Amino acid sequence: MAKIDSLIATLVQNNIPFASISPGKPVLLDYGGGQTKELSARVITAKQIQILLEEIASKDEWNTLFSVGHVEISYTSKVGKVKVMGLRKNDKLALYISSKKDAKATSDVHGDLSHEASVAVMDTITGSKNDIQEEGIRESSFAQSSQRPALAQIPDHAEASLGERRAEPFKAPGDQVPIDRFFRMMAERGCSDFHLTSGNPPLFRKDGDITNFGDETRLSPAQVERLLLPITPDSNYDEFILNRDTDFAYEIAGVGRFRCNLFMDRIGPGGVFRLIPSKILTSEQLNLSDKILDLCYLQKGLVVVTGPTGSGKSTTLAAMIDFINRKRNAHLITIEDPIEFVHPNKKCLVNQREIGVHTMSFKNALRAALREDPDIVLVGEMRDLETISIAIETAETGHLVFGTLHTNTAASTVDRIIDQFPPDRQAQVRTMLSESLRAVIAQTLCKKIGGGRIAALEILMIDHGMANLIRMGKTFQIPSMMSTKKGAGNIPLNDALNTLVQDGLVLPDEAISRAVDREGLRKIFDQMGTPYGSQT
Repeated sequence: MAKIDSLIATLVQNNIPFASISPGKPVLLDYGGGQTKELSARVITAKQIQILLEEIASKDEWNTLFSVGHVEISYTSKVGKVKVMGLRKNDKLALYISSKKDAKATSDVHGDLSHEASVAVMDTITGSKNDIQEEGIRESSFAQSSQRPALAQIPDHAEASLGERRAEPFKAPGDQVPIDRFFRMMAERGCSDFHLTSGNPPLFRKDGDITNFGDETRLSPAQVERLLLPITPDSNYDEFILNRDTDFAYEIAGVGRFRCNLFMDRIGPGGVFRLIPSKILTSEQLNLSDKILDLCYLQKGLVVVTGPTGSGKSTTLAAMIDFINRKRNAHLITIEDPIEFVHPNKKCLVNQREIGVHTMSFKNALRAALREDPDIVLVGEMRDLETISIAIETAETGHLVFGTLHTNTAASTVDRIIDQFPPDRQAQVRTMLSESLRAVIAQTLCKKIGGGRIAALEILMIDHGMANLIRMGKTFQIPSMMSTKKGAGNIPLNDALNTLVQDGLVLPDEAISRAVDREGLRKIFDQMGTPYGSQT
């Protein structure tokens, strides 16, 4: 999808007929009849305009722009067909977009598109007042919401059906911004997530379940915007305008850090916030086994922690990184999106880098890490082929690499890594992975008897026999080999779930609901005389 598509969607969905994009100015929305509004307080650079135009212009259209000084492009986005006028003067570019459905409609409102575009934006690219250097734009750390329009940039047509608007919604005494009240409530009540969405009351996830704690107030898009804007950094606000979602971290002193995701849905803006505890749970508190802690002493190799979203991968990894920080004299680099747990230097030198703030991507940061003399590298997400490839190579070249994936079992993690690569490379990757992979920890969270949640950990330790299965493409045999090699530290998921049940920590039916091989777990319960389902 071209970057300009998000702007076009804003025009079409909100019935805005025109937009102009000029260097040194914010994107200007033109409603017709002289009514205009800035899409964002952020000014647009000449380089950004060039990128937008390069994605949609053909070679001939590009040549026309530079020879004649203007070009009209018919461009079809996912939401409809638009006309884009590109203008060039004094080596500066500007764009004028018409979202009207036909040329006649355009003419009725604004006359000839080429002429109107020239009138609308040419003055901004001829003078020197608005000329800016690409490096001359200073980005503040956090946005001032009073200087920016609403996130959604949509009319509040749903207001009447979604409840009364409050002049100062949810303002609590002493809170820095209104939304802080919900973050404090979240921490006080032991919730893991907070959901703020248009058309719904504030919702929280506690012990795996969604609840509203009795607050039935449905929030309008405008109310959600007023809550989200004060905590959204400038760069993430701009990303939201372009992509309709963004991730960042937010912190309240004495409460904790929050992993934030903003998004748009069919009703309006929303956000989901994950509480990251201020204190890292230690390996002792999580009762991590000696086999897992032995992985922290490795000099090289790849260790993958996997599981579905919200399964506690970050908590387990943070405990392992903290263990390394307490036990080893080493250089540790983390690459995260965003930074979650903060690791102060203990015995290790720790550098933590955040995607979009300190580096542009996982692959760029991982490639740069090779020149930064690390001993251990944590890759927050191995989300694409290139990142996975570099992670494997980094593990092969004498570094210990920790990474995460979203898979349900240890065996399927191996297949997921290999399947990321094209068929002609998979044989090579199997060999590389068999030599570099040291362990896979797959985990799932279960509801704990009496409240709270506890992780069931499936552990796959890679020895010579396991490495041969990976190399020969016989990963389907890994589960059975895990069962026969439990003495080497392998723990199948059903065994981990059964242990939690026998220790009185998890109910049998809860364990069955979390199992991948449910029938196999039922057989284990039958053999042990553990009642479940209708037997309880």
